[in-house]
Amino acid sequence: RIPLRRAKSLRQSLREHGLLNRYLKQHPYNLAAKYFPTSTSAEPLQNYLNTEYFGTISIGTPAQEFTVIFDTGSSNLWVPSVYCSSKSCSNHKRFNPADSSTFISTNDSLYIAYGTGSMTGVLGYDTVTVTGIEVIHQIFGLSETEPGDFFYYAPFDGILGLAFPSIASSGATPVFDNMMAEGLVSKDLFSVYLSKNEQSGSFVLFGAIDPFYTTRGITWIPLSAETYWQITMDRYVSINGKSVACSLGCQAIVDTGTSLLAMPNRALGTILRTLGASSGGEINCNSVSMLPDVVFHINGKAFPVSPSAYVMESNGFCNLGFEGMNVPTESGELWILGDIFIHEYYVIFNRAKNMVGLSPLP
Repeated sequence: RIPLRRAKSLRQSLREHGLLNRYLKQHPYNLAAKYFPTSTSAEPLQNYLNTEYFGTISIGTPAQEFTVIFDTGSSNLWVPSVYCSSKSCSNHKRFNPADSSTFISTNDSLYIAYGTGSMTGVLGYDTVTVTGIEVIHQIFGLSETEPGDFFYYAPFDGILGLAFPSIASSGATPVFDNMMAEGLVSKDLFSVYLSKNEQSGSFVLFGAIDPFYTTRGITWIPLSAETYWQITMDRYVSINGKSVACSLGCQAIVDTGTSLLAMPNRALGTILRTLGASSGGEINCNSVSMLPDVVFHINGKAFPVSPSAYVMESNGFCNLGFEGMNVPTESGELWILGDIFIHEYYVIFNRAKNMVGLSPLP
């Protein structure tokens, strides 16, 4: 069990430094690009603009600790290294291979294209410890360049990807795949609980399901692709019993590395109008108590997301935690069920059966 802590998001940090508007203008992005990579492995960093849940792992002997995002929307583990001369590495922990007696170097490089530039590095092997689980000879990336402002203000050091090997850059074996292969987990699954608001207790649990969070039953949903944790949604998303989106059917990715709930731009416009919000998602804080649930229909069952989950309040202003994105038309509708959705459910990521389990939280 890895405790997750909630920290100030990058969006908040940029806003406090007066840099948010400039950053967004200089780095326009499309959230969907993360899920439709080109010939290079693409993982737009802006996707982490709101991410707030982090945990601690260690790498090497003796252990060097790092704060990472446990990201079900990517598959690589990487952290900053002493090889990195970018400004972004100057205020984060950096892995030093010379200080680890178990590090094994390679000549293999790692390149991930970002919406704001690129991350480059080298691959190495070392012992990675995730709570009490020691993964021997785990491949990971050591960054050499992290251009731009993004990582300088990011409240995390690196990323630990929990998606499938098929989308891992440079063919690197993901951490959880090695846990399974080495028999380090009692079941080939992991589960996630993200608390709401300022509450504590968030965690990622490897190899088990905590029965305390499944008292209202588990709905198992088969994956539609073994890349991301992707599922098929039924042909409607509803508000007050009326369909507002997804009328032709759509795909959804359950992604702990996305804090908002993302959808095609057309669906976003319809939902914002239905809820009485502005085109930018702002809404009168006094009307929040009267807002309805937004209901997702998946595998024949309804999964409501309440206003307490999808309304974000900061400094007296209220915004809906929804975001639009441009999805390639030939790919159909794609939705990203990020932390806004996960706040409402205990989520089980089952590799043994390639299914996602959802259990409503009280």
